[in-house]
Amino acid sequence: MRPLLYLGNVVTLSFDTSKCTGCRMCLAVCPRAVFRPLNGKIEVVSRDACIECGACRRNCPSGALSVRAGVGCASGMINKMLGRKKACCVVDDDKPPSCQ
Repeated sequence: MRPLLYLGNVVTLSFDTSKCTGCRMCLAVCPRAVFRPLNGKIEVVSRDACIECGACRRNCPSGALSVRAGVGCASGMINKMLGRKKACCVVDDDKPPSCQ
C-alpha cells in the first residue's frame, strides 16, 4: 500500500503579527487549532491544518488575519454534499455568503 500524500503549503492563511492585539478570538473559533498564544499575541503553529473556513478572519477585530477559499475549504464540500448550488465557504469582505 502506498503512503497517503498530502498537499503542503497551499493554504491561503496569512497573519500580520503587527496588527495582532492578542484578543484570542482566533483561538476560540478555529476548529483545527491552527493558532496558539505566544507572548501576549498569537502564533500560527499549524498552517497546513487550516481548512480555510474563514472564522478567524471574520472574528479578528484588528484585521490581522486573511484567508481565501482553496483546497482546504471543508464548508464547500459539505454544502455540495447537502445539495446546495453554491458553497458558502468564503465571505468576501463586507459581503454576506450566498448559499442556496
